[in-house]
Amino acid sequence: MTTTLYSNLALFDGLHDGFTPDSWFTVDDATGKVAATGTGATPAADRTVDCAGQYVMPGMMNCHVHLGSNAHQLAASERSETETTLLALQNLSDLVHSGVTYVRNLSSNYDVDVKLRDAQAEYGFPAPHVVASGRAMSATGGHGDSPHHTGNESYLVDSPDEMRHAVRQAFKNGADVIKVMATGGVMSVADSPLDAEFTQEELAVATREAHARRRKVAAHAQGTAGIRLALEAGVDSVEHGIFLDEDEAEFMKAHQVYLVPTLNAVQGIVDHGEGKIPDYMVRKASDFAQAFFKNMKLAVQRGVPFATGTDAGTPFNDFATGYWDELHLLVNKVGMAPQDVLYAATRNSADLLGVSEEYGALAAGKYADFLVLKANPLDDVDAVRQADKGVYLGGKRV
Repeated sequence: MTTTLYSNLALFDGLHDGFTPDSWFTVDDATGKVAATGTGATPAADRTVDCAGQYVMPGMMNCHVHLGSNAHQLAASERSETETTLLALQNLSDLVHSGVTYVRNLSSNYDVDVKLRDAQAEYGFPAPHVVASGRAMSATGGHGDSPHHTGNESYLVDSPDEMRHAVRQAFKNGADVIKVMATGGVMSVADSPLDAEFTQEELAVATREAHARRRKVAAHAQGTAGIRLALEAGVDSVEHGIFLDEDEAEFMKAHQVYLVPTLNAVQGIVDHGEGKIPDYMVRKASDFAQAFFKNMKLAVQRGVPFATGTDAGTPFNDFATGYWDELHLLVNKVGMAPQDVLYAATRNSADLLGVSEEYGALAAGKYADFLVLKANPLDDVDAVRQADKGVYLGGKRV
């Protein structure tokens, strides 16, 4: 095999604290996987890349996006499949150039995420690796059931049997993960984030069907009652978690249920929404923002496992910069330690996505997806904003 040596770097491998100076690693050029890592004297290789003392870390993972959405245009239900696909391609490009090397899409019209995941290997467009949910599970009149809903937007399910059929259909259509809208949301017209929209039995059917196939369930869950129902049903991650309480935090810690807070989804609307998007969205986000950040601080203090996600595609929460904003908010508004933020962005997210055997760390046998940064993100997490950072997938620069 031929190998490439990356030398003269400080390495955060995703498994141990801090950046280790005077580090190196080699990549098998044929497989794109890390062959070896070390410090000090370097091994022979067919090609050498001198990283000039820069900081190298695993590629970051965004566990909650909407590839078919435009953060600056609320018109998803009016787009054709072709328009949605073109938008998703641009969003994928923005993600990978921002430093996101793995992404989980949680609901797309027309199952565009599934189709692009399958097409990437053949057509080679710039993109992170994709975990795709296809269309989400919504209750009639609930979050995800827009006033002009079509069958291309979400599965509408109103009983355990309908949930079973819809989940099985989603897997038949190629879904990797199931998204359930367990509560109302900020962006839906006719409900509140406080509304619980599925019964515990309906949610439990979704988790049983997914877990029987060794797949996971992500629950959009914002109100306390809906979060509790989702946890009792056995979901694998809580998305948003605005009104998470202490008992729920303790349950999530004990059962290793991940929290994906998507702070930037709320902050973007609070900061920029007035006069630009419907008043009900601004009102909901503003009313709940204080409680949201308070409860996220509680989750950090209680040791809830975090993974990173942005809800990109929601208003003013774009794919090019939103992930950087999310990490900034985790440190500066929620009080998470920068080291824990980096773990959330790498190994934790890889565990949630079910890809930790081959991704999420820079170690022998794992894919060489990594970033090269001029500054240390442990000193200032905004170091990831560097415009000309090196982004590598499988050892090849994007």
